[in-house]
Amino acid sequence: MNLRKQCSEDNDQIIIALGDPAGIGMEVTLKALASQTLPKQLKPLLVGCRKSLTITYENLLSKGIQNVANPANLEIDDLPLKEKLNLGKPSAATGAASFQWLTRATELIQHTSARALVTAPIAKHSWHAAGHHYPGQTERLAELARIDQASMMFTAVSPKTGWRLNTLLATTHIPLSRICDALSPETIQAKLNILKDFCQRFTVNPHLAVAGLNPHAGEQGQLGNEEIEWLAPALENWRRANPDVQLDGPLPPDTCWLTAAEAWQGYQGHQAPNGILALYHDQGLIPIKLLAFDNAVNTSLGLPFLRTSPDHGTGFDIAGQGRARSNSMEAAIKAAWDLTAQTS
Repeated sequence: MNLRKQCSEDNDQIIIALGDPAGIGMEVTLKALASQTLPKQLKPLLVGCRKSLTITYENLLSKGIQNVANPANLEIDDLPLKEKLNLGKPSAATGAASFQWLTRATELIQHTSARALVTAPIAKHSWHAAGHHYPGQTERLAELARIDQASMMFTAVSPKTGWRLNTLLATTHIPLSRICDALSPETIQAKLNILKDFCQRFTVNPHLAVAGLNPHAGEQGQLGNEEIEWLAPALENWRRANPDVQLDGPLPPDTCWLTAAEAWQGYQGHQAPNGILALYHDQGLIPIKLLAFDNAVNTSLGLPFLRTSPDHGTGFDIAGQGRARSNSMEAAIKAAWDLTAQTS
């Protein structure tokens, strides 16, 4: 498929990079694309290996799983896997393939009028084995888009209430020992601006919250001084510059998501924030995955295009067994559609 600027009426297209071929990316994509909840006018363009996708499809049929999309009926930008498909067995070749597929999909989203990019999971160790030393897809996307850094947002809509849970990460794929060095007042304020902009898609005057860094948000300096020395002053400065936003924090991390959990379950009388800023990866991902594992979507903000991804990994341990749940991939595709509709 040649890079081309498509006509404006073709912006119903969502580009999907299929992730590590040894994982569950192809399976959950075929299952998700068969869902009746996706918009009928959506036009998926899959970037990956047609032969591997067909093998995955036939394997699912052989296990009695019928509600899957047929690759013969899908548009595929075919970049063949250079070894025999071996589900559940990642390698340098599968890392090279998923890296190539993501790169190609990013080129397409930048040079066509497709409305968004969806990425299936990759394995960082497979990328590294192939010689591509990136912390994750987000960092590669930022490089291809020629920006310093993209922000990682996790968003989910409660199937019980329709309430939207939003958590932005201030830092992403870095070791715990480097988090303090990566954080600064400027970083926090920049991330709050991004979180505010995202939440204003849904409400004019959003309510935001920020988790503390230390246990109990430092306990008045007894468990760490970061909150007193720079985090609380940074938040106060941001409040003064954004009087239209209610900003809570720094809050004790172990209770920061409690009102969000109440809102997710549909309890009455909650005062849940529209968006929460977590200061590091697991601080934000643990509550998100506990509350909304099958519904949460990894959304990259700050890129010149929208990118979404399911919030789970490659599932090598269940690849090829037909057991992978496609809810999060379905949610990622739907979020790519819905979030671009709000800005188009």
